[in-house]
Amino acid sequence: VYKRQVIRGHRRTYVGAMCGRILAGMKQAGTINPVFLLDEIDKLTRDAHGDPSSALLEVLDPAQNDHFKDNFLELPYDLSQVMFILTANDIRGIPMPLRDRMEIIQLRSYTEIEKIHIAKSYLIPKQEKAAGIPEGTVKLDDDLLKLIINQYTFEGGVRSLERKIAEICRKYATFIVTGQKFKDICAENIEDYLGHNRIKELDVYKGGNVGEVVGLSVVGDITGGLLLIEAILSEGKGELQLTGQPGKMMQESSKIAFSLIKSRAKSWGIPMDKINKNNIHLSIPNKNGVEGPSAGIAMTTAMVSVFTGIPVKEKLAMTGEISLSGRVFPIGGVRDKLIAAARGGIKECIIPVSYTHLRA
Repeated sequence: VYKRQVIRGHRRTYVGAMCGRILAGMKQAGTINPVFLLDEIDKLTRDAHGDPSSALLEVLDPAQNDHFKDNFLELPYDLSQVMFILTANDIRGIPMPLRDRMEIIQLRSYTEIEKIHIAKSYLIPKQEKAAGIPEGTVKLDDDLLKLIINQYTFEGGVRSLERKIAEICRKYATFIVTGQKFKDICAENIEDYLGHNRIKELDVYKGGNVGEVVGLSVVGDITGGLLLIEAILSEGKGELQLTGQPGKMMQESSKIAFSLIKSRAKSWGIPMDKINKNNIHLSIPNKNGVEGPSAGIAMTTAMVSVFTGIPVKEKLAMTGEISLSGRVFPIGGVRDKLIAAARGGIKECIIPVSYTHLRA
């Protein structure tokens, strides 16, 4: 109830009653057609204290908001001239009725070059001022910023990058205050300022071995990532085992890929005895869990590689979902996936010709 009252206001019978935040904001702006920014709308929660999405529905729906009723005002009020801008990190967290009333504009993650320009133009001067050091004290060239971005941050935006720059600025401020001599930060002494790098693409992600394939994914709708898909054979009865933390979609993709290989074993030069007398173990080691319809061809390639003994080309990544008939479906998030591939040292990527229909 309290959450709804924040939007609709309190009835006058309550002690300390006041109008809702929408009308209070309009009163503060002094106009009937202001712009409202509702930040992180995907963090809405529904619990015993009420469901704010039902109240927001009256605010955002063009068919209802021309007679929005605030409990304190007790009269219908026209909100149709108000522009509402909502932000979200993950669109899947927005309730479907609310999402249906929105015009969705998706802003993809920044590229490496964009992050470097943002850091130079805004983040470094801002953090120098916050640390109380003269502007221009911290000198970070493009190569050093690239190193910080790739080895100390993993995100679509620049929030972590700003924290790292702030950490460097505070170190400089400490040196200045204590009168210590210090050298400008460079690649050789960066660990003295930021510590050991915690984020680094593993060399094993380059592939090049039998049964190893590098796949591409989108992590949390904000940035791309690499998946190392591994397959091995062991004596058994032709069973498929899948480990790691794959979601339901990827479990289905692995079964489709295995069935496809069985149906085309002869044309692909795979003896059926090898399939029927061996178990295949497919692993996707990813601590954050993986979900999405874009690993089908990578799984298929890994299993074909281990059945034929042919290694997959090194520094090659692939993305796309496969069907039982062998067709590859369109996928999305290509920009983020290619950025992740470039960051991980991948030289070639295989993607479906038509990749704009579905979202990975």
